[in-house]
Amino acid sequence: MPGEPYLDFPKYEIQKFFGKKPLTVLFIPYATVTLSYDTYTEKVKPRFAEIGYKIVGIHTLKNPLKAIEEAEAIVVGGGNTWKLVRMLHDLGQMPAIRERVISGVPYAGWSAGANIACPSLRTTNDMPIIDPKGFDCMDLVPFQINPHYLDTNPKGHSGETREQRILEFLEINPGVHVVGLREGTMLKLEGQTLTLAGNKTARIFLKGEKAKELSPENDFSFLLNPC
Repeated sequence: MPGEPYLDFPKYEIQKFFGKKPLTVLFIPYATVTLSYDTYTEKVKPRFAEIGYKIVGIHTLKNPLKAIEEAEAIVVGGGNTWKLVRMLHDLGQMPAIRERVISGVPYAGWSAGANIACPSLRTTNDMPIIDPKGFDCMDLVPFQINPHYLDTNPKGHSGETREQRILEFLEINPGVHVVGLREGTMLKLEGQTLTLAGNKTARIFLKGEKAKELSPENDFSFLLNPC
């Protein structure tokens, strides 16, 4: 959230989701472009330490695939989704992460890390700075997320609004829900129950239907059933 320390809002929601037992969390920093993996990992460590978790960067380990297989929890940081997906494809790690999460290992991701939980990266906001070697992602949920959703463009900007871009996606991909996820909110999937945490609404899009606003009091679980 603007004006707050880095990751200050989500850390307590992550703790509720992961549990209060001390954990060693496998951190995947591949989405960073301008920071080194070490610098990014060091930036994340203090926030997770505040809630009792030890962060270990996957890039520091000799056998990353084994680390994924043995991870107590997995966290994927934000940055550029195109680069993140390219790295996960090149290193062969995306299927391994997906398998672990499906088996019950808790997963958290913000921005690009949320994008890759979807079937594809096609609702990211990021500049396509690298060929991702395929748009497919982990398909942990059957809907798409548009992180950092904005209702209007900045003053003086005459390009498409975020909503217009999402409607273009839906024109080509009917039958897929897209969640416009605003700053200061996060989706939590526990079993077959999907909820929204935070103090804002999320905007839900589907071709042929009027976009609707849902609050944290609403049940988002209908999104788990493909149209």
